Amino acid sequence: MVMEKNVARERTIEIGNADRRHASRLHLQVPMFVRGTDAYGEDFIELAKTLDISATGAYLTLPRPLLKQGMVTLTVPTPSVSNSGLVPASMAPISARVIRQKEVGDIHLIGVQFVRPLD
Repeated sequence: MVMEKNVARERTIEIGNADRRHASRLHLQVPMFVRGTDAYGEDFIELAKTLDISATGAYLTLPRPLLKQGMVTLTVPTPSVSNSGLVPASMAPISARVIRQKEVGDIHLIGVQFVRPLD
């Protein structure tokens, strides 16, 4: 009687740095003010929204192109201050670096990495 031996082969899939995630993404649309300098060298402030966000970065929609590796500041709009003190008056700005960008029609999808992960 001849016995066959099946040897399972281990497959290793390499994942590049751009595809490796350090934090789980939430597919959440959050309005944000984005401030910085665009690809044409013009200073701007735009109201944008996230397509997804994590503790380490976000994917945003903007009507203008940005420079790859450029720095932007993100600020989440907050409601008017309440007398109860339960709602914070504001949130600290978030510094981020542009790591990728894609043009879709007249909208630019911008991937940013936060300088410091969110708490």
